[in-house]
Amino acid sequence: MSRQLLAMALAPLLGLFILGIGNGFLATLITLRLDAAGESPVVIGWVSSAYFIGLALGAMFNDRLLLRIGHIRAYGSFASLVAVTVLLQALFFEPWAWFALRLVGGWATVGVYLVIESWLLTSGDQKVRGRLLALYMISLYAAGVLGQLLLGVTDAMGEAAPFMVIGMLASLSVLPMAMIPRVSPLIEHAEPLSPMRLITLTPTGVMGSFGSGLAVAAVYTLLPLYLQRIGLTVAQVGQMMAVVVLGAMLLQYPIGRWSDRHDRQIVLIMIGAFCTLISAGMLLLPLNTWMLAALLFLLGGGVFALYPVAVSHAADRAPAGALVRMSQGLLLINAIGSTVSPPLISPAMAWIGDAGLFWAFGGLGLFLVGFFAWRRSVRPAPVPVAPFAPSTPMSSAGAELTVTEELVQGAIEHEHMEDLSDLVPDVEVAEPVVGPPPPDEPHIVFYHGEEEEEPRREQEEVQEPAPLADDSRR
Repeated sequence: MSRQLLAMALAPLLGLFILGIGNGFLATLITLRLDAAGESPVVIGWVSSAYFIGLALGAMFNDRLLLRIGHIRAYGSFASLVAVTVLLQALFFEPWAWFALRLVGGWATVGVYLVIESWLLTSGDQKVRGRLLALYMISLYAAGVLGQLLLGVTDAMGEAAPFMVIGMLASLSVLPMAMIPRVSPLIEHAEPLSPMRLITLTPTGVMGSFGSGLAVAAVYTLLPLYLQRIGLTVAQVGQMMAVVVLGAMLLQYPIGRWSDRHDRQIVLIMIGAFCTLISAGMLLLPLNTWMLAALLFLLGGGVFALYPVAVSHAADRAPAGALVRMSQGLLLINAIGSTVSPPLISPAMAWIGDAGLFWAFGGLGLFLVGFFAWRRSVRPAPVPVAPFAPSTPMSSAGAELTVTEELVQGAIEHEHMEDLSDLVPDVEVAEPVVGPPPPDEPHIVFYHGEEEEEPRREQEEVQEPAPLADDSRR
């Protein structure tokens, strides 16, 4: 990566890291404080859901504001609003006031992510997006781990101290963005594919994205409640949540690379089964500190890998011209899943007990296994078209950031092998042919991993292009 490109990306990544430290433990802090005040899991679920409602609303509408006022001013406005809502929570302890503040805070937070992700998106072309996305992921997860570890330290300073620290971090995150040149990258208003079009294009991708939203939101908002109720201190809860985020950081990429070399539908089935087994372990095994940490580490790896593998599967199926809109649509589906998750799962904890969280996780895993297996029996997965890219985008710009050059070229190659014109009628697709595409048209072979690329390339060299035929379309 060039020094100029790194300098261009450094300011938004530093702002993301500073803000992410505070945002990383805010959801945990709110859950623990509400539980300590005697609020029921249902109330905690609704307050937690407000944040994700704000995220969903911001993902749909914040880009319009960004287009009007520019990146730097938008970042300052959104970050200041995050700081204000957090500090107000330290002043007013009332669940429904917190509901309103979390809704506004979620709306402002996704605005911050929109600025950062759109800045990274326009910092380089598709050739370097993979490296920019890797830096983004490292900053995001490292901040999440550090934030959870700081939970116990700040909580020991007093009741208002954690909220003050988070507010200060949100304010400080403005400094890196304020010191960069007054240049506003140009972005376009997002027009994601509609839910019905997404279901037609990739039912597995839609269900995987929705299920991931359900699971990840429950991990961030209801898992701290479970951990506190089994006797862990605030500091220990923060440490266990850090283990979850660490598992997500370290296991997501190996699982994704594995999906590059196998049927992604099989990988999704195994992720669902894996999460079910981990949930059973949480319910049945004796949980000492090390066993609990190991299970939570694995749970983080499985739950957080579900969304990017589902998106990668959907990209294997989508025409090149629909990749960005498809990714943005799946992001909204994921946000909807996150929004409904706490109100849906918290009643199980109120009815069954604290273990209801893992009964819900197990039930969700079994449902996903059944759905993915059914979809595979109806329509087997296409061949992977590009390497897996781990991602947790928060905005429409972040969804576009995941569409790399390799993914676009792989999708063009897929269009030559299958008639995709009926999937997204308003997107132009390449004409399918029998055999490889014409030599004068840019293309790459399907992605099967480095060890399989050379034999496939040699096979293409000796294969004669077949003429077009009437039965070339499927």
